[in-house]
Amino acid sequence: MSLPTFNRLAGTLHEEVFESEALRGNPLGDPHVRPLWIYTPPGYEQSAERYPSIYVIQGYTGQVAMWGNRTPFRQPFVETADQVFAEGRAPGCILVFVDAWTAYGGSQFVDSPGTGDYHTYLCDEVVPWVDAHYRTIAGPESRAISGKSSGGFGAMITPMLRPDLFGALATHAGDALYEYCYLNEFAKSVRALRAYDHDILAWWTDFQRRVSFTKEEDNLLVLVLGCAAAFSPDPDGTPRLPVDPRSGQIIPELWERWLAWDPIRMIDRYADEVRSLRAVWIDAGTRDEWFLDLGAEAFKDGLERVGVPADRIAFELFPAAHGGIDYRYPLAVEWLAHRLKR
Repeated sequence: MSLPTFNRLAGTLHEEVFESEALRGNPLGDPHVRPLWIYTPPGYEQSAERYPSIYVIQGYTGQVAMWGNRTPFRQPFVETADQVFAEGRAPGCILVFVDAWTAYGGSQFVDSPGTGDYHTYLCDEVVPWVDAHYRTIAGPESRAISGKSSGGFGAMITPMLRPDLFGALATHAGDALYEYCYLNEFAKSVRALRAYDHDILAWWTDFQRRVSFTKEEDNLLVLVLGCAAAFSPDPDGTPRLPVDPRSGQIIPELWERWLAWDPIRMIDRYADEVRSLRAVWIDAGTRDEWFLDLGAEAFKDGLERVGVPADRIAFELFPAAHGGIDYRYPLAVEWLAHRLKR
């Protein structure tokens, strides 16, 4: 894979190939050799300076190559992030674009017998590799993680689980407050599965045999299937929906496994780790289809409840739905870059 064509960058985007032992032999047979993009800011090559790093993870169905997509009237994030540093709006940072694609469309950045050890891959493989090969400042006070949607979820939970690695985060419409963002999706999924004898794996077989996203239910079911593989698989990796696929009734023991991953519910379990964060950016659109604006409010409230000082939190709701909010990403990079230790 070669890098896409970007407008002239002041910094440099490096295309790396990373071989993961954690992903080797994963349950879905996905590649264990992954692309890894590293952006170094203007002046990096001419100095011996070390830089803070910001890890960038994607939403569901995202993969690294999509950072090169150019939409009408907008620049891709690589270019808008580069402008932050080229225009002197923030001191330089190294940006790390991580690939966590799976056959289902995403991993939720957790270790699971349904998809593979993507949390281990990110934290125990990619981070130390980047520190060894680029001039990073290798400490949590100088390392942040940022993402949107499922990537925003990953950005919220990873510093809780690994405060030794990440001391700051940015979440754009991150998955949270699961009773609002997922329950309605389960009801719609049960209706859609009537056409597949109430079996999501029967839908998956059909999906793989035809042109993808040619049926109305495809976007919905690929998300629900992938999340079930991450959050509630059987020990052999088989995804299990947390609802009865015929009636939609909640299966409590499975739903509790999903709720255990809700960032809102995780805050109190990881209160000490949350209090150690030096910077948290939270935003979402006020018309978000998954009600992630409510999740954003709840996440901010939870941070404040456990004692995160208000001056460490940037919070904003803005007029938007779930999509088209990529213009927010460089704003968070700029804010984080001023708060990471140098």
